This record gives sequence, structure tokens and C-alpha cells, in this order.
Amino acid sequence: MKPKGSQRPRVLDRKDIRLRINGREYTGNVDVRKTLVDFIREDLALTGTHVGCEHGVCGACTVMLDGRAVRSCLMFAVQAEGVEIMTVEGLGTPEHLHPVQEAFRDHHGLQCGFCTPGFLMTALAFLNETPAPSKDQIREGLAGNLCRCTGYQGIVDAVEDAAGRMKTQTRKRASANAR
Repeated sequence: MKPKGSQRPRVLDRKDIRLRINGREYTGNVDVRKTLVDFIREDLALTGTHVGCEHGVCGACTVMLDGRAVRSCLMFAVQAEGVEIMTVEGLGTPEHLHPVQEAFRDHHGLQCGFCTPGFLMTALAFLNETPAPSKDQIREGLAGNLCRCTGYQGIVDAVEDAAGRMKTQTRKRASANAR
């Protein structure tokens, strides 16, 4: 029996959120149970991040939160407030591809393309942590992403090449800043 005058706690089912994605501020009023991937795709129309298994197994929904690869199907949009989010749309443009995108293109590291955004984001986070990886390290770093089309060799070759391209890009930037 409830004591007189006591009130039930109010259940929060919607919340205003402010997220920073690919360097841009977004706001929304979301169901507190809406996943980050659904908010990104449905509310913001950033459809590069794909929804695969919805259980965190396949890696298709991988985005970067503060530089770390995260499965966006496993977290709620309300949990992403206050962090920097990067989706595949933040990598490069068709005119100026990111080195990881160039390497995937050049090494045929994709076929149907469904898993590609997740692989690109995972590869970028991995290369930021391991800038000169061995092929075995690459395989281990990408082990959480699944592809049903390729034999993975093109993907491994692409990540190995991307490591070199990113090193060259970093050197060029450092040289330009020194001037």
C-alpha cells in the first residue's frame, strides 16, 4: 500500500538530445529507446551507416565515438550526447576520398557494398591505434566485421595500403605546417 501523498516516479519516454556528427550539430526529440543507428538513419537521413544484424555481431553499423569504433545498433541515441560521432559520410567526398576509401577502391575491398561503411570505420579506428600493422594484426582488428561477398583478402590488402597512405598524408600535413 502506498503512503498517502506519495507519487509514482515519472517515466521518461522521450528526451531532447544534441549530437555532434561529422563536425555538425544535430538536435532531436527521441524515444529514449531509439538506437543510435536508427536516429542517424531515420531522423538525420545519414544513410551511409547500415543496419545489419541489430545484435552487434556483423559490424555494418560501426561508427566512431570520440575516435573509437562502436556498434551503433547497441547503444541508444540518448547515450551519445557529449561525444564526437563520425559516420562514413564524414570520411571524404566523391572528389576527395579519404585514404581508407581510396585503398578499398583500389584493392577491390568491397563487392555489394553493404558491409563497406562498417569496414571503413573499423579500419580507420584500427589504423589510428595501430598505424603500421602486420597482416595478422589487420585480420584480428577486422575480425568483428562480417562480409558475405568477399574472401577478405582485398579488404586486408586495402587496410595495409591505407596504413601507408595515411602515413604519407600525415607527413605531408606536418611538412606543410612546418612552413
